[in-house]
Amino acid sequence: MRQMRDTLRGAFQRVLWLPNRRKEARRGTLDHIREFHSEVLGNDRDITIYLPPGYNDRADVRYPVLYMHDGQNLFEPERAFIPGQNWRLAEAADEKIGARTTRPMIIAGIDNTNTRIDEYTPTHDAARNAGGNADDYARMIIEELKTIVDARYRTFSDAPNTALGGSSLGGLATLYIGLTHPAVFGHLAVMSPSVWWDNRAIFTTLDHFDFPRRPRIWLDFGGREGVEGMTDARLLRDRLRMKGWTNEDDFHYFEDRRGDHSERAWAKRVPEVLEFLFPAPELSPQNGS
Repeated sequence: MRQMRDTLRGAFQRVLWLPNRRKEARRGTLDHIREFHSEVLGNDRDITIYLPPGYNDRADVRYPVLYMHDGQNLFEPERAFIPGQNWRLAEAADEKIGARTTRPMIIAGIDNTNTRIDEYTPTHDAARNAGGNADDYARMIIEELKTIVDARYRTFSDAPNTALGGSSLGGLATLYIGLTHPAVFGHLAVMSPSVWWDNRAIFTTLDHFDFPRRPRIWLDFGGREGVEGMTDARLLRDRLRMKGWTNEDDFHYFEDRRGDHSERAWAKRVPEVLEFLFPAPELSPQNGS
């Protein structure tokens, strides 16, 4: 009788335990490309690669790729600009992939360097005597880094499966590179962009945009980032709409009323950004592309 009770108890515990196990999201893994050298820029930096849960389970599955600026702030808290304040991007991706609200993806976090301002800005700002090297930074990503990522990992390399994202000056760089290379990047995450740079020179780039296919754009800004910044973000929103970004499936604008200009604020918003960039096929107006 006691043996039967123990057997029943064990079976009952297994039944209760299984749902709890299933609720635990599988975790992705981090890989690194150390001291990645760019001939275009003449400098080195580390690249952090997030591989989604199950990446090593099947050798025949390929994945879309999200390239992100300011890689130090994305995954590892000890490497963040403010130690401990990182985007928790791996955790966000694990959660959304596990919930099946976004496609499994590879994320490449591109470290910044001591020439960050120059690399992330499209024009030379005479008032600051800085900036204007975003074209070469774009060449580094497209001609050097993307080539290595596509060769080393199982990626889809076309524009519908390639995204670019960043915040602040990284948001400005994302928008500029996306507008000038829409055949490479089909999705953009433009978070708290520094529209103010060089008297809003990015508007000139937008005005000259004339490609048959527009990249999908997520644009956001925080309510605690300043009145001028919010005004600029709304101007950018309106100009994008005038330029043809009118479909909610292709353009999403979000104001985070309590958001400030910080890694913690962007970490809070990034899960929804992932869902926008690469929605699960059943949720995507483009069938997951």
